[in-house]
Amino acid sequence: MTYLSEGNNETIPTDFDDVVQQVSTGELEHDRIDALLKEAHERYADADDGLLAHYIPVLGQADPGLFGIAMSHVGGSVHAVGDCSHPFSIQSISKMFVYALVVQEHGRELVRERIGVNNTGMSFNSVMAVELNNGLPMNPMVNAGAIATTSMMPGRTAAKKWENVREGLSAFAGRPLSLDDEVYHSESLANERNRALGHLLKSYGRLENDPSEAVDVYTKQCSLNITAHDLAVMGATLADGGVNPVTGQRVVDADVCRDTLATVASNGLYERSGEWLFEIGIPAKSGVSGGIVAVAPGKGAIGAFSPPLDMAGNSVRAQLAIGALSRAMGLNLFASAPDRRG
Repeated sequence: MTYLSEGNNETIPTDFDDVVQQVSTGELEHDRIDALLKEAHERYADADDGLLAHYIPVLGQADPGLFGIAMSHVGGSVHAVGDCSHPFSIQSISKMFVYALVVQEHGRELVRERIGVNNTGMSFNSVMAVELNNGLPMNPMVNAGAIATTSMMPGRTAAKKWENVREGLSAFAGRPLSLDDEVYHSESLANERNRALGHLLKSYGRLENDPSEAVDVYTKQCSLNITAHDLAVMGATLADGGVNPVTGQRVVDADVCRDTLATVASNGLYERSGEWLFEIGIPAKSGVSGGIVAVAPGKGAIGAFSPPLDMAGNSVRAQLAIGALSRAMGLNLFASAPDRRG
């Protein structure tokens, strides 16, 4: 099956149509998680479609065979298979967690006014989307919106904002996260578009601080090292009303989780977000290093990692694995079955 195509007609890979859609409005069947993760990993480990993100030189050197899946239950258990301990840079997945931290700091209304929550319908680094909307980034999951969101992190200096970003994402992961210097320097040499977006936002009055500093903090944010295991725990923190299920630490409030997941559901996979909800039915965010985190509110989260990407910049294997697991575990928010109690 081919997952790469030119133009805007590409849809997400759906080589899981034979998996029966289960319906579950309650707790996950805990004893089935390991077997289902193993089955999904074995099923898609040999999928060979997708390309590495060569436009960021260091990401173009990744091993295309890497593949890991992890699931964190809101009860605190973490299940994993494959390359779940292999480090990779968080990239755009960081956007959803920084957004949660900023909403926690400033409140939903101010952040919605400055950033927005609607899908642009354009690529993640579009300049036109900003111009067409009078400088409004439209949502925090595209690059313009993410740069503006990061600039709203608390801290009088760029260094303090960066430290608050790192500490906040570390709280989501339940362990200290560190900067991948090689990725950071590689991206810093190739982020002309982001720097242009920063200056464009400043010209519209959407940034209060120096645009170069805002872009630099954002670049560092995307260069934090994580694992698929970390992604599962980070996502499960949003699924668990803002409490990290492994450490027990409250990171953000429950209403912040609700607003974050609603925004991610409509924007997390960029212009493919509608396709993702239609086929898989749970909020998810992707990154060009090959990670995807998908969150089932009240149940848990799946973190999947594999570097080869489709033309929209989303990991092919991770999409397939999460799609199959969503069906097999009954995670789709829109799935239902007739009430047989009468």
